[in-house]
Amino acid sequence: MSPDVSPADRPPPARQRSWWGWGWEDEAVPAAHLEALVPLISERVGRPVELRAPVRLADTELRPGRVEAPPLLAPLCSGDPRDRAGHAYGKSFRDVVRAFHGDVPEPPDVVARPTSEADLVAVLEWCDTEHLAAIPYGAGSSVVGGVETGGDWSQDYAGVVSIDLGAMDRVLEIDHISRAARIAAGATGPVLEGQLRPHGLTMRHYPQSFEFSTLGGWIATRSGGHYATNRTHIDDFVESLRVVTPRGTLESRRLPGSGAGPSPDRAFIGSEGILGVITEAWVRLQDRPVHKATASVRFATMAEGVAACRALGQSGLEPANCRLLDPGEAAANAGGSGEAILVLGFESAHHPVDADMDEALAACADLGGTFPGGVKRSGPAGSAGAGPGPGVGANGDGDAADAWRSAFLRAPYLRDAMVALGCIAETFETAVTWDRFDELHDSVVRTTESALRDICGGGSVTCRFTHVYPDGVAPYFTVLAPSRHGDQLAMWDEVKAAAAEAIVDAGGTITHHHSVGRDHRRAYDRQRPDLFAEMLRASKATLDPSGILNPGVLIDPA
Repeated sequence: MSPDVSPADRPPPARQRSWWGWGWEDEAVPAAHLEALVPLISERVGRPVELRAPVRLADTELRPGRVEAPPLLAPLCSGDPRDRAGHAYGKSFRDVVRAFHGDVPEPPDVVARPTSEADLVAVLEWCDTEHLAAIPYGAGSSVVGGVETGGDWSQDYAGVVSIDLGAMDRVLEIDHISRAARIAAGATGPVLEGQLRPHGLTMRHYPQSFEFSTLGGWIATRSGGHYATNRTHIDDFVESLRVVTPRGTLESRRLPGSGAGPSPDRAFIGSEGILGVITEAWVRLQDRPVHKATASVRFATMAEGVAACRALGQSGLEPANCRLLDPGEAAANAGGSGEAILVLGFESAHHPVDADMDEALAACADLGGTFPGGVKRSGPAGSAGAGPGPGVGANGDGDAADAWRSAFLRAPYLRDAMVALGCIAETFETAVTWDRFDELHDSVVRTTESALRDICGGGSVTCRFTHVYPDGVAPYFTVLAPSRHGDQLAMWDEVKAAAAEAIVDAGGTITHHHSVGRDHRRAYDRQRPDLFAEMLRASKATLDPSGILNPGVLIDPA
């Protein structure tokens, strides 16, 4: 750009994602706010905390790359330090703590960014020929070690290539008649929704990582969306898949349903990149909702709230949101004062939802629920449902749902702030049938709190529901505990192991929507049948005979 161009005419600098933490660098908790948090968090965890700054990337030592891309692939590949450091980990607590301290001993040797399926085929052929581990990266939002490029397995390979599909990010085709779309796997949530919006359509799949995760990543990890009931898991949306494997490319047939043997799609949904790289998918769409109603229901006890959630889950009403926050979670994130809060919502593209909300609130009232803030309603301009309902905002209680929603979206950034303060701040989730919930909840809370006392000297455990089913529920636990810089990982690993054992022993799943990765392997091995593991190994041997794809995830490398 010539020097006589005024600053006002220059394009704004491109936003950068944090190489070590969550999200956009300019969305991180500001330094002044971090300083203000020191006394508050010290009081909450019961001991002084120390604020540190992350190690600068320039001061982080990265080992030299061991391989270089061949000339034909060189334009797609990068050995830039920021690329390599940023692709070494995902965004789990363990990942963030290590990167925060500049501990990146095994970054990928190369970051590849294919722009087409042909590019991806060429990259996998290179990896297979040179025996390079190929780690499908998606957008890197894994919180379970699913995209980590180092470990005990890495020395068995000549190098490691992280495959970033971010350049394959387009809605390729829309079938308005069937209400479906063919979308490239590298499209993030905002990208695909932005391209569907002009057509009045939505995929309506909103995980917390929505802004920084991809369609391919959702499918590979069996993602769960924000909606509490009805169609919310990525399994429900997939109509067909196209996958590139080291043995070749396969594509399943588009069908609304089929009884023709085991589903080819199901073989790859949840496979976490060990069988192939998803390049595109036909997904089912919906008309964009225009009728909405939300309310915050307060219960004197958690048990009353649990009973209400079970009643709603079995009522057939299918609320879009049915998130119960225990008293600790409600106090921290929704303005609660000793009660449990149920964040309840309904929405529809086609009809008002007032009757559904009224019926749900009546069921809650029968079980001790109150909703002093009334109902917040919205609908098409000029409709009877447009605008807030009676009582909303009159005493501030109607804002509890909005407060929780804001806290939900900011939570990953605040987790990074707790890392800077030397604390343990992490989450884990499960799912269990209703008949086992009380036992699981009590065991997990008791076990985790005991581990926190023994290992950290204290800490808190809170719980909320993310999804409600007719036959069970998905509880999501949040942990905050004192620690020290340098001890965070060792302490958390012990606490996590105790919590995981309690979950599996109580009949829950080690993961409801965060996938297995490397962090959950020990508990996953206990959960899944041994014969199924053999079946999975046989599938991998067929599709990936050299074992280059995401070694160490789900099963051990051959």
